Amino acid sequence: MELKRILKKIDEFKIITYPAIIIAFFVFVYILYTYFINALPALQKFGIDLFIKNVWKASENPAKEVYGLAAPIWGSIYTATLAILVALPLSIAYAIFVNDYAPKKLKHPLIIISDIMAGLPTIIYGIWGAFILVPILRDYIMKPLYEHLSFIPLFDYPPLSGYSFFAAGILLGIMVTPFASAIIREAYAMVPTVYKEGLYALGCTKYETTKELIKYIRPAIVSGLILAFGRALGETVAVSLVIGNAFNLTYKLFAPGYTISSLIANQFGNAVLYEYMLPTLYAAGLVLFVVGLIVNIIGIIYLRRWRKHVQH
Repeated sequence: MELKRILKKIDEFKIITYPAIIIAFFVFVYILYTYFINALPALQKFGIDLFIKNVWKASENPAKEVYGLAAPIWGSIYTATLAILVALPLSIAYAIFVNDYAPKKLKHPLIIISDIMAGLPTIIYGIWGAFILVPILRDYIMKPLYEHLSFIPLFDYPPLSGYSFFAAGILLGIMVTPFASAIIREAYAMVPTVYKEGLYALGCTKYETTKELIKYIRPAIVSGLILAFGRALGETVAVSLVIGNAFNLTYKLFAPGYTISSLIANQFGNAVLYEYMLPTLYAAGLVLFVVGLIVNIIGIIYLRRWRKHVQH
């Protein structure tokens, strides 16, 4: 009887949660529909050129308006990729240190600090990045690399102001590291103790054991980084303060650039003055929406597969 009562309560709870699920789904669909409808005028006028050309010509005469989102789309993907390259070693090292090497008195404070950093308003990162991080990167990293390694195409753009893809990538990497490390830390802590004991019994050193455990949680690491990529992809305020906001379609690290989010933030205020600028910004948001959705779905799938593997 007790078991039946518990199962009945579970079924009742499921019924109560259905409306919330349905509402969330319809809100999601409505947002997607709104972006598509508002972007339709730009899609009809510019077609595929809206996504493959790098041009931004605003005009009071609608016939002379020409827009292309290639540079912001590239900038979003490029800076998010740089962020993941920064966050990968930092998040793995942090997770391992907290679980295996940090003293007990420091373990929980470090976790709390990481969680606080993950929840900080992004404007705090943006202001710190614009006034502290960018000058440091420009004077101590960008200029030496440009002076001594400018024969490498990545470093041959003069870092005059420091506001660049590189600065945005580093700042985003710092921002998403707590997010990625939380997932990796949880996965690392979920590894059964018997696996560690078995590796030690086989004569593995602590370093060798850590290497094997990292291989074991590889799907969780991948999913954490994919979700962090999606987080970096949509960042707005912090990126707009350090990226330089220029329509550069280039891979050069020290060149200023644009992302979709920073473009929307900078141009939305005056977009109503032009007939096709606002629909173009909606189209940019639609691209960001779709890409972010795909990236997050992939990350969730990887994470679920790993959890099923651990449970079995």
